[in-house]
Amino acid sequence: MPRNLVIENRSAGPRYLAAVPVRAEWDDEEGRHFVAEGETENVGPEGALVHLPRELPDVGSRVNLEVIGEEGTQLKVIMEVLRLERNAGHPLAALQLLDAVDEWRGLVWEPAAPQVSRPADGEDDEDEDDGLTN
Repeated sequence: MPRNLVIENRSAGPRYLAAVPVRAEWDDEEGRHFVAEGETENVGPEGALVHLPRELPDVGSRVNLEVIGEEGTQLKVIMEVLRLERNAGHPLAALQLLDAVDEWRGLVWEPAAPQVSRPADGEDDEDEDDGLTN
């Protein structure tokens, strides 16, 4: 599957397949503190679907999510858990941003967008000889 596939049909904007390293922290209802590292499955302008291999937060709970860049933490945001996919082999949490929407869009969502390649200088698709004779 291509890394930057676009998933349409979202009210806030398209979601892009992107594996972005993250660290999530949350407390459960009993007060236990959890820290889990994982990566995004896809990112949208206001949230992400995140793979957390060991533990999942409860639906409705708040998660402090750190986006990890090449030089450490790139962005810290607060997110709410909208839904869970409790697949034993690949558990996922759907998270929605509660703050820092503009920063998320600029640092995570926009860079995940598919890149459209342009012809190199001097190349023009319209003038190519396709080998057909008229």
